[in-house]
Amino acid sequence: MRKNTYILLLCCALALAMFGVCSNPTEPEEQTGTGDDDITEGDHAETHDDPADYVWNESDVVSITLIGNNISSASDSVTIDGSTATITSSGTYRISGSLNNGQIIVDTEDDEIVRLILNNAHISCSDNSPLYIASAEKTVIVLTDGTDNYLEDGLSYVYDDPDEDEPNAALFSKDDLTIYGPGALTIDGKYNDGISSKDGLIITSGTITVSAADDGIRGKDYLVITNGILTINADGDGLKSDNDDDSTMGYITLENGALTVNADGDAITAETDVVITDGAFTLFCGDGSTVPGDDETSTKGIKAGANIRIDGGAFSINSSDDAIHSNGELLIAGGTFQIATADDAIHADSNLVINNGVFNITKSYEGIESSYSDVTINDGDIHIIASDDGINAAGGGESLPPHGGLTTASTSHLYINGGYIAITAAGDGIDINGSITMTAGTVIVHGPTINNNSAIDYDVSFKLTGGLLVAAGSAGMDQGPGSSSTQYSVLMRFRSVQAAGRLVHIETSSGEEILTFAPSKVFNSLAFSSPLLQFGVTYYVFINGSSTGTVTDGLYQGGTYAPGSEYSSFSLSSISQLINL
Repeated sequence: MRKNTYILLLCCALALAMFGVCSNPTEPEEQTGTGDDDITEGDHAETHDDPADYVWNESDVVSITLIGNNISSASDSVTIDGSTATITSSGTYRISGSLNNGQIIVDTEDDEIVRLILNNAHISCSDNSPLYIASAEKTVIVLTDGTDNYLEDGLSYVYDDPDEDEPNAALFSKDDLTIYGPGALTIDGKYNDGISSKDGLIITSGTITVSAADDGIRGKDYLVITNGILTINADGDGLKSDNDDDSTMGYITLENGALTVNADGDAITAETDVVITDGAFTLFCGDGSTVPGDDETSTKGIKAGANIRIDGGAFSINSSDDAIHSNGELLIAGGTFQIATADDAIHADSNLVINNGVFNITKSYEGIESSYSDVTINDGDIHIIASDDGINAAGGGESLPPHGGLTTASTSHLYINGGYIAITAAGDGIDINGSITMTAGTVIVHGPTINNNSAIDYDVSFKLTGGLLVAAGSAGMDQGPGSSSTQYSVLMRFRSVQAAGRLVHIETSSGEEILTFAPSKVFNSLAFSSPLLQFGVTYYVFINGSSTGTVTDGLYQGGTYAPGSEYSSFSLSSISQLINL
């Protein structure tokens, strides 16, 4: 439906969060959108990582041996009580063997690091956390090369104090925790979380497999993963950072490695920012794209309470809710994305910027959406299939902006400065409650078949100065580029509805091919702009026929056109022209 212009007022209780001021909507024709210099991750608390964490003297290592229900160690720093061993001093400890229904506890007030070298350690505990770091300045867990290590808890925990609710994970730390090493660690968290740190959590390597009754891996202050192979099956969220008391914390940084998540909740969720540099990600959330999510459980692929920045990586996301969702701003500067979702594929509440990347959105409600601000596409190869709108910048109609400020239904802006965009949409192909500026690139739209939607829908203006635009759909509410454009365009309305797959061919009197295009759905409107269009030239429109050219997304290039029926002709007398054929 054509959007009504309206104004939403909000008295600012908060400053505009994290990324600065949005583009001035009063001069849309002077702007080209937002670039990567305008969207960066916010201020983050420093991590606890230190190169010295990974260096120790082998002669100083203390051995702890697990044998069934018994534990042995020759060190005074290890207190043994039945099947429980408590480490009371900083240092480096090697844990080997199997412990049935026992517990390793770290509880020291020392200011130095505690290292736990897991050397084929198998620890189970039926009523508590099998590996519990109650107090330590910092703990590093080392996964020895060539070893398989295993932690398992029970379905319920017994606490000394009934008011206690911690520990609540198979591997639980109240302080900073690091996991690294080339070995393997398997965690079966039957009670609650798999791995949980109340402070920061860093994973730098290892093959880690986690199953959890709630969240898979949680670092409250921050979760940083720089490498490793991680597989998570979680009844809650997969990766999580949830400190909501400090805006510099509650963030997730993923720099490399391979992550596979199957979560009933969100696959990756941060209270503040998610920053991804590289890596391979396979994320399945909720019931996947076949079943829409509900209001009770968030089932998003990648979710940030503040902002998201992705600079690279390979992503396969199948989600019931949004595949990539930012409550603030979102920047994608590279990567490959295979997305199927029952909701939005890429969503930001504020500015959304795509600088590069390959996007294959095979299923979505809306493909790319900013609720309250602008969408800028500077480059990339983008394919979208949407059951509603392909690209949407709606201006926000159902609620007020989450970060304060002022917005109206007509201030949102879509900037297309390059790239290749192909959209197949049941709703509007492009729906902007504001303005569109296109300076370069290719945009192909296979739009709606019903007249209350259109291939291109905007409220204020569409300035086109370069690039190729082909947008086919219904004619009831069709629009093309506006009079502020500097490149010629034509909006053609056909006398009758044309069949899906029927070629539309435009050429000059000398036979120069201007367009050969086959919409994938029935259509009776086609908006077209190309640098080849010129003032005063007579163009001939043919329907049907065939072409030997190479076809991509319905657009034929090269080859020879064998004429069908000449349908009509036109000549351009204005920069943006409506033609009833």
